[in-house]
Amino acid sequence: MVRYNPNEIEPRWQSYWDEHNTFATPGPADLGGDVAKRYVLDMFPYPSGDGLHVGHPEGYTATDIVSRFARARGERVLHPMGFDAFGLPAEEHAIRTGEHPRVQTQRNIDNFTRQLKMLGFSYDWDRVLATTDENYFRWTQWIFLVLYDTWFDTETQKGRAIAELPIPPEVSAEGDHAVELYRDSRRLAYQDDALVNWCANLGTVLANEEVVDGKSEVGGHPVKRIPLRQWMLRITDYAERLIEGLDELDWPAGIKKLQYDWIGRSTGAEVDFYLQSGASSGEDATGPFTAWKRARATSGFSGESQDDSLRVYTTRPDTLFGATYMVVSPEHPLIDRLVTPEQKAEVDTYCEKASFKSDRERTDGDRAKTGVFTGSFAINPADGRAIPVWVADYVLAGYGTGAIMAVPAHDVRDFEFAVAFDLPVIPVVNPPADHEQRDDILAGKACFAAEGEAINSGEFDGKTTAEVKSALTSRLAEEGLAREAVNFKLRDWLFSRQRFWGEPFPILHEIDADGNPTGIKRGVPDEQLPVTLPELEDFKPHGRPEPPLAKADDDWLIVELDGKRYRRETNTMPQWAGSCWYYLRYIDPKNTQQLIDPELEKAWMPVDLYVGGAEHAVLHLLYSRFWHKVLYDRGHVSCPEPFRKLVNQGMILGEVEFTGYVDEAGKPVSTKNVRRDAEGNRVTKDGRVVETVKIAEEDVEKKGEGFVLKSDPSIKIDSRAFKMSKTRGNVVNPDGVVRDYGADSLRLYEMFMGPLEATKPWVMTGVGGVRGFLDRVWRLMVDEKADDLRLSDAIVDEPCDEEQLRVLHQTIRKVTEDTEAMSFNTAIAKMMEFSNHFTRCDKRPRDAMETFLVLLHPYAPHIAEELWRLLGHQESISKQAWPQWDEAALTESSIEIPVQINGKLKAKINVSPDATKDQMIEAATGDEQVQKAIGDKQIVKQIAVPGRMVNLVVK
Repeated sequence: MVRYNPNEIEPRWQSYWDEHNTFATPGPADLGGDVAKRYVLDMFPYPSGDGLHVGHPEGYTATDIVSRFARARGERVLHPMGFDAFGLPAEEHAIRTGEHPRVQTQRNIDNFTRQLKMLGFSYDWDRVLATTDENYFRWTQWIFLVLYDTWFDTETQKGRAIAELPIPPEVSAEGDHAVELYRDSRRLAYQDDALVNWCANLGTVLANEEVVDGKSEVGGHPVKRIPLRQWMLRITDYAERLIEGLDELDWPAGIKKLQYDWIGRSTGAEVDFYLQSGASSGEDATGPFTAWKRARATSGFSGESQDDSLRVYTTRPDTLFGATYMVVSPEHPLIDRLVTPEQKAEVDTYCEKASFKSDRERTDGDRAKTGVFTGSFAINPADGRAIPVWVADYVLAGYGTGAIMAVPAHDVRDFEFAVAFDLPVIPVVNPPADHEQRDDILAGKACFAAEGEAINSGEFDGKTTAEVKSALTSRLAEEGLAREAVNFKLRDWLFSRQRFWGEPFPILHEIDADGNPTGIKRGVPDEQLPVTLPELEDFKPHGRPEPPLAKADDDWLIVELDGKRYRRETNTMPQWAGSCWYYLRYIDPKNTQQLIDPELEKAWMPVDLYVGGAEHAVLHLLYSRFWHKVLYDRGHVSCPEPFRKLVNQGMILGEVEFTGYVDEAGKPVSTKNVRRDAEGNRVTKDGRVVETVKIAEEDVEKKGEGFVLKSDPSIKIDSRAFKMSKTRGNVVNPDGVVRDYGADSLRLYEMFMGPLEATKPWVMTGVGGVRGFLDRVWRLMVDEKADDLRLSDAIVDEPCDEEQLRVLHQTIRKVTEDTEAMSFNTAIAKMMEFSNHFTRCDKRPRDAMETFLVLLHPYAPHIAEELWRLLGHQESISKQAWPQWDEAALTESSIEIPVQINGKLKAKINVSPDATKDQMIEAATGDEQVQKAIGDKQIVKQIAVPGRMVNLVVK
């Protein structure tokens, strides 16, 4: 018997696609005319040593369906794949084993490639890339040099070449060295002393997202915040454009909101508070403060912070009169200026402890507020009061100015801090008369964060929040003490790592004859790119915040150019670098002369569909958009945004785990009858102690919205699915699924589980269900009883009958519309209905079977190819045009309705679907069977329900 055997069919067709280059991207000669293009892109994977699990192919299957569908509709398609191959895990492996990261990385890439090809994805494998390829990161380095060569013109809101930067005359007068330093201060890529998450055990700086509860995400090592000279990218210059660009994108609303919130645009005021160490609220500080104000009124508000004042940014300048203390972050540059000798030991200890806490931990709203008084006071510019300055870790150096004016009556965090340290709470915004906490708020015992009318605010009493904001900011601006400001939560991008396995920076630092840096930098000339990694004897970090590349020989480290000596930059770029622009390299992957051919870029960009996980909602997408906008400003790409449409596939959870309870006798107890007693034990309502037991899936069945025991449906069972992880042991490897069920079954199941965007649990029996559908499709066309592969006798070269034609065209329309809308689960359901209908037909027209296979092939390409060949076609089904439905065939020309006589069925007749009651009665009474049943009896009543039935009452 010739049964459906995917293990024999699928490898053969995968080899065919490879040999015939079936999914090659159209070349330059095919890009003209009015043919639509579709660039379909997956977020490329990091090739870990564990390979794929079944969660990975979900998005890949979706994009593959779209790509195959688009090709069948005559569109030119670019559908590539590659690997985000730099990363910390490969270096950690090298440290443990001594094996070069490139060896393990390539081994992992080979395994990922095998698994991806095993699933039949229609990638153009001639365009595959890895960020670790030297001919790839050569252009990553080139893009970095574009950033290094660019400054942001705030007037035009555009990046321009550094050579076009206007140099102030006083800087020019100081000579070339001063000019270079001035340019360095304006470049998009620059070096600065930045507070970083330093992990001595890993020997590198970590991003905030790589730190969990003060420890490294990889390895769980302690992480400390320290200042370190780092490369930074001035992404903040593009903050406004990054916000504005979101409006035109077809992205999920939730992803857009995450980006809006991450950029965090707000409007308010920058305000300077005069510092007077030791001045208490009971002392007269008016003399120095008055002199300072007089000087400020003359000089105006400075663009840079001054040592004699503490600058804050606030979105609520209307609450200045309610500021009762100030807080600086533990990393604030004025800490040494603020701390008095009496407080120094306590402040130093506090700041050291804070350095081991992550930003997330420090800003956790549920955490108790901590802090230390610096010993200094600042003068509130609104009313001249001296207020104490504290240091507290709930204020971050990276937001605003790293200092706040605390208004505990109108800010929850400030209120909690004031309560903890018994600081004054002065309400300056009147709550509504019907506010339930009005009395407590006015008494300083509760916080009111909304807007309203001013109180306790001098001449501003009675004015609205908006009025006070405007008037007070204007007054302070005239006095040189404040200015209107727009602020962003977004910080400049810390762009260097102290790692070996990363892209080397293409930057040279000039050194003098003694090897000391002169402060002058230059980019590596284009013709000397790429800067490749040096050979190192070992990859172990030395525990100091110095890059491993500093251990390289002088043959690599020291460079001579134009008669000058330079030392190479020894930091490496973060893993984000290679993933910022890979979508461009796919378009022109073998170009050695330029980043991308301009004509090819115009032909394919932007990406039409980008599919990946929501975990990349902010950083990857934000970084890619930033790089792209810089390349756009400098004329290297033709569109301002890289990704037109974004879809996030939902997470596939591990298999459902079933648990129940048994009493001491081992008898099952329904979960609905279990509770916890005072000691926390699980007990039944009558006090029997129960224990939790795992229950096998085969012993459970669905009932309503839950699960019950098959053997006793009165026993309810708990069910839960968890995120796949090695530690939980619930990772499902696709190799085993493909071996047991076939790649087409895996593809179909992942699309049939539910909407693409939904989170869904993996249930192995569901794979068996879609495998059963493919078995039925096989039997539709194959004679399984024959000794060799041959068509079923039911396949006929005849046209469809009316009902078959209607089912066929309904299927074409449904599958077409749902595939375009990426509603893959409902498209599959319709194809299942088609197979069920034609399975009942003794004759199955060849044309209908061929059309159905074209509809099926994006979803289950291997079986579709095999049956297409069996139907007598030599060319791949991937080359066939997508079918069109006929509106006329979608509706029935006649329907069958029953005819009853005195309520008993006597005959069935065919009438038009839109036949009137009179037409139905006429057809019924004219039917030969009905006339014979009536005989010589008299019809006394005629009942007709349009489209349903006719009933004749006779006597």
